[in-house]
Amino acid sequence: MVAQRELDETEVDRVFHALAASTRRDILRRTIEHEQSVSALAGDYDMSFAAVQKHVSVLEAAGLIIKRAEGRERLVRANPEMIAKARALLARYEELWRARIARLDDLLAQPAPETHTPEQHQGE
Repeated sequence: MVAQRELDETEVDRVFHALAASTRRDILRRTIEHEQSVSALAGDYDMSFAAVQKHVSVLEAAGLIIKRAEGRERLVRANPEMIAKARALLARYEELWRARIARLDDLLAQPAPETHTPEQHQGE
């Protein structure tokens, strides 16, 4: 088994930028299911072919998809290795937040310390 290195900050930024747009998330979803041509992808969106190509380029720059030429077509498929790295990153974030919430829950479950108001001290 090959050890996966963690994503550097630039790669993290590219991945989150790529996943920020619903069209790119949909392209990624579709290419996970099976390899498709950019033309086939473009046919299902209400935008120009060039706009879809730009979305594909953003996904490719993030490493989330792999594009290859076959004759005159450009075929696109999801990159499971980068998707696994992104998933691992999100799992670490989830673990961090769950730990913080658990600590907050523990803190809130503790009885509140007694506080004295200035009026209480006057009678003493």
